[in-house]
Amino acid sequence: METAVLPADPGVFSLAVPPLFAALAPARSVLIAGAGGGFDVYAGLPLAFALSGGGAQVHLASLSFSELELLDRDAWVAEHVAAVQPDTGSPDWYFPERTLARWLAAHELPSTVYAFPPLGVQPLRAAYRYLVEQLDIDAVVLVDGGTDVLLRGDESDLGTPVEDITSLAAVAALDVPVKLVTSLGFGIDAYDGVNHVQVLENLAALDRDGGYLGALSIPGASREAVLYRDAVADAQAATPDRPSIVQGQIAAATGGAFGDIRFTRRTGGGDLFVNPLMAIYFTVDLDKLAARCLYLDRIENTIGRRQVITRIQAFRDELRTARIPRAFPH
Repeated sequence: METAVLPADPGVFSLAVPPLFAALAPARSVLIAGAGGGFDVYAGLPLAFALSGGGAQVHLASLSFSELELLDRDAWVAEHVAAVQPDTGSPDWYFPERTLARWLAAHELPSTVYAFPPLGVQPLRAAYRYLVEQLDIDAVVLVDGGTDVLLRGDESDLGTPVEDITSLAAVAALDVPVKLVTSLGFGIDAYDGVNHVQVLENLAALDRDGGYLGALSIPGASREAVLYRDAVADAQAATPDRPSIVQGQIAAATGGAFGDIRFTRRTGGGDLFVNPLMAIYFTVDLDKLAARCLYLDRIENTIGRRQVITRIQAFRDELRTARIPRAFPH
């Protein structure tokens, strides 16, 4: 894939070049990080493959739900930053970062996956800053498997925002030329109460602010989609007791599946609605998204994850009026 040329005016894009790639065209070292923890980093793989094919150096990171404290000392490259390799030892059976590292190595791709423990904003920002400096990062892309990172706080339900918004706040204060958030898996968060009409309303507001970089479908027959589906299938085989429901749906959607697709016992009958919207990246400017979040200041000085949880809950308890959820009109 040829590297796109950024428009003379960064705020002006062309239909001929997807704004996501136009924005990242000047970047030579890109950090793609799973914002919501666990398998979220997998949602960044199609983008990573495309950017690597265009000549960029791509690094992967993940806010981990694994028991990173069990890792050997030599896995830690900085406080709160572990460099997970295919042979990194851990007794934890749930270790998406190592599973991904092993898959990458098997495909002769760069196989380090950086992992952060669940943290508050301040230590997570320090961890990100370390990687930005050490890897000479000039673009950061936070990837959410789902859409709750796009919620501002006054919606009818926020889904599971803790890790997503902590990541958003941590990266917002970094001095990096390009900072984006991209969401893959539209509709998946309905299971957690998210109203996706409100997600679309937020995207429209960001568009008015110049912060929406559009929607980009992953072609099902593309190299990126084929590799992504293989990586997700490998992860499902490696973690049979807890496969990612989110990544499983997205992978199925990139292959043209539709409806209640069965790939794990974790979902009951009739729970899923796999569809083509799940295979689309919705991308926004990170700083403009952060500026619209109504409670980002509440979590700014947090150290631990528990603080983030309690402050989000306090904000919601004080919220006088939540936006009324709406059904799709058609």
